[in-house]
Amino acid sequence: MTIPSVFSEETSSTIVARINQLNPTSAALWGKMDVAQMLAHCNVTYEMLYEDKHKRPNFVVRFILKLLVKPLVTGEKSYKKNTHTAPAFLIADKKQFEAEKTRLIAYIQRTQQLGAEHFEGLASLSFGKLTSNEWNNLFYKHLDHHFSQFGV
Repeated sequence: MTIPSVFSEETSSTIVARINQLNPTSAALWGKMDVAQMLAHCNVTYEMLYEDKHKRPNFVVRFILKLLVKPLVTGEKSYKKNTHTAPAFLIADKKQFEAEKTRLIAYIQRTQQLGAEHFEGLASLSFGKLTSNEWNNLFYKHLDHHFSQFGV
């Protein structure tokens, strides 16, 4: 699978267009989250990068994540349906669709504007330093997976 670059304006615009196809009553084709929860779930990836909201896992957990999870998240293979997620990504409470949608679009645009060079060697909370290609795969695959979950 060739993964489009989230750092390109064209891909960023396509992602935003897919988000704009969602509405508060969009139904999931699988999984337990409603559409607002899914958007909040997608926002967690960006919160971990841009906001000081989430704790960095301890050394042992980071080691396990780097060894077992990083290749799945940053590689080119698509996610399977109903894959387990990390505790920080679990969204159980009610969320506001428009607020989560607005936040996600802003994060996507910010990421695109910063560009690939900004992300080269940038450390993630869970996986340590990543290449810009690994960041791209992480961002795009996660969004694509959940947009497909909601049929957009």
